[in-house]
Parts: sequence; C-alpha cells; structure tokens
Amino acid sequence: MTLTQPGAIAALRFAEGKLYALDQTGLPWREEELELASAAAVTQAIRRLAIRGAPLIGVAAGYGVALELLREAGGDRRQTLERACTLLRDARPTAVNLARAVDRVRGAALDAPPGRAATAALEEARAIEAEEEAASSAIATRGAELLGGARRILTHCNTGALAAPGRGTAFAVLSELASAGGLEDVLVCETRPLLQGARLTVLEMARAQIPHRLVTDAAAPGLIASGRVDAVIVGCDRVAANGDVANKVGTYPLALAAREASIPFVVAGPSSSIDPACPSGAAIEIEERGADEVRNAAGQPLTLAETDCLNPAFDVTPASLVSALVTERRIVTPVDRQSLAALLEE
Repeated sequence: MTLTQPGAIAALRFAEGKLYALDQTGLPWREEELELASAAAVTQAIRRLAIRGAPLIGVAAGYGVALELLREAGGDRRQTLERACTLLRDARPTAVNLARAVDRVRGAALDAPPGRAATAALEEARAIEAEEEAASSAIATRGAELLGGARRILTHCNTGALAAPGRGTAFAVLSELASAGGLEDVLVCETRPLLQGARLTVLEMARAQIPHRLVTDAAAPGLIASGRVDAVIVGCDRVAANGDVANKVGTYPLALAAREASIPFVVAGPSSSIDPACPSGAAIEIEERGADEVRNAAGQPLTLAETDCLNPAFDVTPASLVSALVTERRIVTPVDRQSLAALLEE
C-alpha cells in the first residue's frame, strides 16, 4: 500500500493461521504490518493502539481467541480458552464491542463438538467481521440520507477503515456523501493527545479524495458557533441503555457547541456498540491512559518530563445532546431508553 494512493485501507486480515494488522502507531509516516499469532500478541497490539477503533478491536479480539485455540494443539482446551478470553477482555475497558466479540467466540468454542472448538471459534470470528462490514455499508447509506442537506461537516477522532471493518462508521457516511457530490468541506479535529484525526483521518480523507481541512480541537467549538459547520458526526465506543454515548475525549464539547448552534450532532455506530446492560453514561468505565501520551506528541516532548497528567481517553455525551444515532438497522431518534430498547428487540 502506498499511503497516499487512492483506495481502501485494509487494517486487519486473517491468513494462514495468523492475524495481520496494520500498525496504526506508525501512520501516516510508516507502514508496517504486524504478524500476530497468539491472544497475548493481539492483546498487546490493542493496548498500545496498534489496533484501535471499537468495532475493529472487537473483530481483532475475536480472532485472538481463535488464534489461541489454533496454536494449542494439546493440553486443556477449556483452560486455554478461558485464559485467552480473560486476557483479551481486559485489553481495553470502554468499548463494549471487545468484550461482546470475545464472549461470542467463547460461546461458539464451548458449543462446538469435540475437536471442533478452534474451527468453530475461527468461523465465529469471521462471522463477526462480516457482520461489521455489512453494518458499515448500511450505516453509510442511512447516514447519507439523514445528512443529505449538510455540505460542511465536522468530525472527531478516526472512524474509517482503521477503526471498523468496511468503510467505517461516521467516515463511511462522509464517504457516501462525497461520492454523491454533496460535500463541500469536512473539518477534521486533530484529536489530542494521540492525534488520531491528524494522523489517521486525514490519511483516509486523502486516500478517499474527500475535501477536508485539519483543525485544532480547541478551535472546533468556535467554528461551530461561527456558522461554518452544518452538522457534526462522530463514532462511538459504547452507547448506554439510556442513550448516553462514550466516545473519544473531546466529543462532549462538540455536542454542546452543536446544540447552541442548532445544528445536528449525529452519532454513527453499529448496534454492537449499544450496551443494554449499562444503565447510563455514569456506569461506563472511562479508560485512563499513561501520562506520556500527554507529555509528548509524535515522540517529541511537549512539557517537563516530570509533569503530572490526567489522561482520560473518552468522555460521555448525554443522550439529550444526540440528534440521532445511525445504526445498520435504522436511524434512532430521539435517542433514549425506549427507542434503543425497541431497536435491539427488532
């Protein structure tokens, strides 16, 4: 892959008994594919954000469980399975897709006939990936219909193929709008501290040939207030039962700004990101990451080495600020406990 060459990006692929992942920590400057052959290797890649994005880490974790069963030809398969599941489930706490995928693959392995656990686990992992790819296509179509009149859209973090199988989630909507000639400008938030917008979304925008400009996180609310944005669209890592949304830190102020400007604040994500067991955003565990992510940028120090830092990776946007949730099943609006329960029952 030539990084700026037009076309889709393949973030993950399973081949010859191994999982290959594009190391996202090196993008956009360095392209390197990781070869992962165990649950521990997949876990480490997820923890250090070589693999990231809620739907994508779910898919990777599913394959991680299967990998462990495939490599353990003998011994106690049940013990191997449980060890792999525990390791992967704890890799990152906020995105519900990860735990859900692990549990699905575990269930498939446990239900399999004797000698078929590894095969059943791999088949389930592949099924999860296919479902997420199909969800991406449906989200793109539904989201483009919803935002058909918006020509200047702001987005945050990274929601393309580097975050979810297929074209992604919110990025898939933007891509669909661009294909129809309906986009004039996409403002991409840099997304501190790890710059997923500047490093990853801009790369995907360039490859998709979507008109875009990079803005600092701090500038975004003011740009919304000044009337230079028609709509905001973001992805999600977890949607609580009442509609509260956990997403990359910096999302909440965009929702507040969108409400004050009377423009849509839209969340796009697969139904696998909805967690009916989580009553509200207050119950979502917000991952806190290391201080070095804040002290540095692209490997360069920004402050004194001993500076204390607080680094929440996500924030929670109340459901009352969400104009619509675009899923592969349908568009949910208003976003509340009743509408989400009805969606999940369909």
